[in-house]
Amino acid sequence: QNVVPDSSKSCGPYKRPEKETCKGEEKTLTEKYFSQRNIRNHDTIGMVVIGASGNVASGTSTNGAIHKIPGRVGDSPIAGAGSYADSTAGGAAATGDGDIMMRFLPSYQAVEYMRMGMDPTAACQKVISRIQKYVPKFFGAVICANTTGSYGAACNKVPGFTRFHFMVSSPLLAQPTEQVVDCT
Repeated sequence: QNVVPDSSKSCGPYKRPEKETCKGEEKTLTEKYFSQRNIRNHDTIGMVVIGASGNVASGTSTNGAIHKIPGRVGDSPIAGAGSYADSTAGGAAATGDGDIMMRFLPSYQAVEYMRMGMDPTAACQKVISRIQKYVPKFFGAVICANTTGSYGAACNKVPGFTRFHFMVSSPLLAQPTEQVVDCT
């Protein structure tokens, strides 16, 4: 829906239209998309879990974002894009523009950075920086946790998305707590 060329007549490649009319006013799609996004209205859920025996698991949902082509496979089911875990290093989960995430496999890359000894925050930041180099204005964030239970997150700063909120639950904490990182 809402792509060019018309998906019922062509098999792509597809793009979002430059302009879209919304209730009598014309906005660029980016203006419309980001003006509607805030920390309370996205619904992708990413999770990294470290079990009592040390096994690491990760997963992510998909939010059903606008402009998906019928039959399109998003980033959530792609190993390394939406999430990735390895019990010898840690786990990561990503949220954001799935078409960008699929190209860079940020969750896999973050776990590999942790395997090389990088702490989770630095691994998340390096993944975001790597994507920024090629797609400076992408929407996305990554959470990471290593096998010792250290965790971190990073996000790309775009209009309407300057901070990333995530929850942490740990036996070391009295209760689950909300964490916040500033986007770069």
